[in-house]
Amino acid sequence: MKTLFNNYINTFKGLSSEVWWLALITLINRAGTMVIPFLSLYLTKDLNFTLAEVGWVMSAFGLGSVIGSWLGGKLTDRIGYYKVMVRSLLTTGFLFIGLQYLNTFSSFCLGIFVIMIVADMFRPAMFVALSAYSKPENKTRSVTLIRLAINLGFSAGPAVGGLIITTISYGGLFWVDGITCILATILLIKVLNPKKARTLDTVINKNPQSAYKDKAFWIFLASMTLFGIIFLQYFSTMPLYYKDIHSLSEFEIGLLLGLNGFFIFVLEMPLIKWLEHTKYTKPGLMIFGAILTVLSFLVLNMTSWVGVLIIGMLLMTIGEMIAFPFSNAFAMQRAKKGNQGEYMALYTISFSISHIFGHNAGLQLVDSYGFNTTWLIMGLLGLICIGLIFYLKLYLKANKDLA
Repeated sequence: MKTLFNNYINTFKGLSSEVWWLALITLINRAGTMVIPFLSLYLTKDLNFTLAEVGWVMSAFGLGSVIGSWLGGKLTDRIGYYKVMVRSLLTTGFLFIGLQYLNTFSSFCLGIFVIMIVADMFRPAMFVALSAYSKPENKTRSVTLIRLAINLGFSAGPAVGGLIITTISYGGLFWVDGITCILATILLIKVLNPKKARTLDTVINKNPQSAYKDKAFWIFLASMTLFGIIFLQYFSTMPLYYKDIHSLSEFEIGLLLGLNGFFIFVLEMPLIKWLEHTKYTKPGLMIFGAILTVLSFLVLNMTSWVGVLIIGMLLMTIGEMIAFPFSNAFAMQRAKKGNQGEYMALYTISFSISHIFGHNAGLQLVDSYGFNTTWLIMGLLGLICIGLIFYLKLYLKANKDLA
C-alpha cells in the first residue's frame, strides 16, 4: 500500500512550482463558479423564468463563452497572458456580484453574456501560461494537474453552493462567486508575477503561422467539437436517462456522476504518466479515448441491467482521461507554430461551440426519438470524430509533421 501511494505521489514530481500555483488558482476559481450548476433553478424559482427563457439564457451563456475565448486569445498575443488573466479574473469577480441585481429576462441575458465574455478570456491565457511554465516533456502531466484542480473545484463547488442556498440564499452564491474570483486574482498577482516566475519554455517565432491557415489544426478542432458534443451528454441527457429509464434517485445519480470525479482524481495522473512513455502518438491516444467514449453509449442499448450504467460511466471516464489531456497537449504543441493565444483560443472555442449545440441537440433527440436512438446517433457522431482524428494522423504523417 505504501509503495502504491509513493508511486502515485511520484507521478506529480518534476512539475514546476508555477504550474502548482496555476492549479491552485484554477481550483479556487472553479470552486467559486458555484452559481452555474444552480442557474436554471435560480432562474425558474427566484426569477420565475419559463424553461424557454432559461434556454435562451444558456444560449447567451454559450455565445459569450465563444466570444470571450476568441477575444482572450487575441489579447494574450498582444498584451501577454499575465495581464489578461489578472484583468479577466478581477473583473469577473465584480460582475458576478452585480449579476444578482439583474431581475428581468433581457437584462439577465445581457448580464450572463458579458460575464462569459470576460470570464472565458481567462482560459486561452491560462493555457499559454501553462505552456510557458512547463518543460516540454511535462506538458501533458501539467494539463492533467489542471484538470484535477477543475474536477475538484466542480465537485466541491456544488456541495458548498447547496449549503449556501440552504443557509443564506441564492444571493449568497453571487457574493461567494465574486469574492473567490477576487481572491484568486490576489493569489495570482502574488505568486505568478512574470518578472519573478521561471519561464521554462519560451517560444520565439519570428514568422508565426496563422492558426486559421493550419489545415491540420482545423481537422483537429472539428474532431474536438464533435467529441465535446458527445461528452456533454453525460451532463444533460444522461441524468434524465438514469432517472426516467432506470428509476435512479437524485442521490444515486449523484453517486454515479461522483464516480467519474473519483476515478479521475485517483487514476488520471498515473495513467497519463504511463501513456507518455509508450510509443503511441497523441492522435493515436485521442482515437483510443474517443473509441472508449463511443462504447460507453453503445453498451447502454445492449441490456436493461442497471449495472451497465456503471460500465458505461467507467468507459466514458477512461476515454475522457485519455482524450482530453492529450488533445490539450497536442493543441499547446501545435501553438508553437504561430500565435499561441490564437491557437489556444480556437481550442477553447471548439468546446464552447459544443456547449451551444450539444445539450440542446441531445435533449431534442431524446424528446423526438427516445434514448436508444439518441445513443446510436451519438455513436455515429463518435465514429465521424474517430475518422477525423485518424485522417489527422495520416495527414501529419504524410507531411512529416510531428506537432
